[in-house]
Amino acid sequence: MLEDKNQQRTSLSNLGEFKLIEHLTRNIEIKQPSTLKGIGDDAAVLDFKDKKTVVSTDMLVEGVHFDLAYMPLKHLGYKAVVVNISDICAMNAKPTHITVSVAVSNRFPLEALEELYEGIRTAAKIYDVDIVGGDTTSSQKGMILSITALGEAQENEIVYRNGAGTTDLLVVTGDVGAAYMGLQVLEREKEVFKVNPQNQPDLDNYTYLIERQLKPEARKDVREMLASLEVKPTSMIDISDGLSSEIIHICKQSNVGCNLYEDKIPVDPQLMSTCEEFDIDITTVAINGGEDYELLFTVKMEDFDKIKGNPNFTIIGHMVQESEGIHLITRANTKIPLKARGWNALNED
Repeated sequence: MLEDKNQQRTSLSNLGEFKLIEHLTRNIEIKQPSTLKGIGDDAAVLDFKDKKTVVSTDMLVEGVHFDLAYMPLKHLGYKAVVVNISDICAMNAKPTHITVSVAVSNRFPLEALEELYEGIRTAAKIYDVDIVGGDTTSSQKGMILSITALGEAQENEIVYRNGAGTTDLLVVTGDVGAAYMGLQVLEREKEVFKVNPQNQPDLDNYTYLIERQLKPEARKDVREMLASLEVKPTSMIDISDGLSSEIIHICKQSNVGCNLYEDKIPVDPQLMSTCEEFDIDITTVAINGGEDYELLFTVKMEDFDKIKGNPNFTIIGHMVQESEGIHLITRANTKIPLKARGWNALNED
């Protein structure tokens, strides 16, 4: 993708680090009133007054987290921002600022980084966050992209993973599993392309799945939605590594068990048809596939009436005593222990 002979290529060595930073950040606007000083000094200066600050960092490594054979650089920049903002949303906080650090090898020209930053700036604009700093450096091979996100909230608004009670309801936003199957489609088409580079993939039947993989969205809307319903979750986490893994995180940190009901898990029709095509079990994908960036949270039983009819939320289970364990209740009404089989970047296979 980066070897287009018709595309202008400006070597990064022509600019040097400081001119590169100046070039990439020249069009960044500051909008947050809490930003006293953004890019251009030794550190950013932020003023949150009486609110609490939440911070999260995430790193994306070429060949581990993304493949530039099918991930456009603009989409990569956008996604890198979104996955960090999702962590802020999972604390029930408002995202406000990000810093961006990039390491690249000399195979990337300036134009490639411009495309990457276009995606970063687009996400920053859509999610109303300020870009207030970062770093650029060289890499021996490939690209490494690290983003730190900051957010703000009143102390009584923040939601942690460890607050679930034994009778709480388990709720998820949106649908799950689609991003994983989008990745499977892209990987399949990549292999086909290797065999026949002239082959043009027909992806019309997979548009939703591919969008969920290449251009996910963080659920920034959920915070205000829950506030309007007068519901404060007792625990919350975003679904980055897979539904099963995130449920286990909440259970372990809250010292509770859980019953997850197979027939309640929300999946998109496109996921169902594609799983059938690939001959993959839908539930396996729905509970183990990562990168959905939906929010998983628990609420008290008395909040059931407030959320039961809301199309943004699906009640998929309930918490139980820790001694009862963590189980999937199948459509056949059998209990299967829930295992964490989601994404693990340190797997050797």
